Amino acid sequence: MKTDKLYSPTREDIPKAVKLLTDCFEEDPLYQKLIPVEEIRKRAMPEIMSCDAEEMFSLCNVYADSPELNGLLITDDETEPYNHLRFFSAEAFYALKTDAYLIKEDWSMKTLWNFFLGRSYLNSQWLEELDSDRRIHIIYLAVSPQKQGEGIAGRLIKTVIDYADHNGLMITLETHNPQNISFYKHYGFEVFKTQQSHFDLNQYCIIRKPKVSTGISIPPATSLPQYQIG
Repeated sequence: MKTDKLYSPTREDIPKAVKLLTDCFEEDPLYQKLIPVEEIRKRAMPEIMSCDAEEMFSLCNVYADSPELNGLLITDDETEPYNHLRFFSAEAFYALKTDAYLIKEDWSMKTLWNFFLGRSYLNSQWLEELDSDRRIHIIYLAVSPQKQGEGIAGRLIKTVIDYADHNGLMITLETHNPQNISFYKHYGFEVFKTQQSHFDLNQYCIIRKPKVSTGISIPPATSLPQYQIG
């Protein structure tokens, strides 16, 4: 995904991105399940988000509302070519780095075990059911809690939508917060399926079909039933 409508952060902006992601996701339902002990979560989240940010800045499309990074958009445009070796090497490196942080912050290994059990919440494996790679996957859409309600999220999501519609691409994402669903439905998204894996936590798998006919075959939505994976 390429756009000049948003600010393109550099690696110098990573500390601001880490703070924004930590502020936005420290109380997210997913991370409350993965790291249920609040004290450990407060220590571990900046380190986890540091790994995520470094990996995403290396491999993904990263945009922000402004140089202040009040809002952040990180996407994976699956129509773009990528170096398989570089991708898997980076993924393995940052996964090991994250595991090391989890062990350091919780020697009981319970947090690391939770991340292992909850891996299906983190790997977007459900995308394989869509039978097409002509899509943009939103990895993070985050707005500083102090700036929410100022239209930043709308500006970020509209930029993705405009690009996707112009290029005939589907948009996909997942959320674990049911309060987010109405926001996405307002912009033409729908819940493709709702699933659980190990934890008593819903993962809402959300799609927005391209407005241009592309011949993409999308299976019927399965948002009503819930089922266990594994």
